[in-house]
Amino acid sequence: MRLSFALLLTFAMACGLSRPVLSHHSHSMFDHEKEVTITGTVTEFSFRNPHIFLFVDVENESGEVVNYWIEMGTIPGMIRRGVGAKTFQSGDAISVNMYPLMDGRPGGSYHTIVAADGKTYN
Repeated sequence: MRLSFALLLTFAMACGLSRPVLSHHSHSMFDHEKEVTITGTVTEFSFRNPHIFLFVDVENESGEVVNYWIEMGTIPGMIRRGVGAKTFQSGDAISVNMYPLMDGRPGGSYHTIVAADGKTYN
């Protein structure tokens, strides 16, 4: 009985003294030495934690439509930059300057976004 109490007390103290661990992925998947600009049409705007995502259809050189996914910042960070839940809508024409994915897939981490009305988000 005494051992069980000691273990329980030790566990409770460890839980009380520990701090929550916040994990986050690195941005090493993006090529920060290169910037690419795409122009296309918004297909989806996902305003959710932990990051906001923007999906954009872009016509490539051969006329095929390619869907790019653009990783943006956190909700609080993007709100400070003027981006809200309804800033981008499906069908909006936009231009995105981004750091592309290292593996060549269609996507990247945004640097700036220019909306059809000329407003710039960075």
